[in-house]
Amino acid sequence: MLRPKLPDIPTLPTSNAVSSTQHSHAPVPSAGRSLTPWVGAVTAVAVVGVVLTALLAAVAVSAVSVAIAAVVLRSLVTGANKR
Repeated sequence: MLRPKLPDIPTLPTSNAVSSTQHSHAPVPSAGRSLTPWVGAVTAVAVVGVVLTALLAAVAVSAVSVAIAAVVLRSLVTGANKR
């Protein structure tokens, strides 16, 4: 699927002679596991959310249209009974 490619970390050129003002630092440890396995789960949750929202909207529109049809039919039936 869609897997982002993390940029490479540029390395600074090092020299053998270290001056007294420069300090050597320990390498920074990795931040842990990459987020690549979570991309599929996040995508799945987003797709399921969109689908459920669309289904809810379709049910709401159907309910409103059925209600309007019921009101129209009721008014036609009561109008016919008064005559």
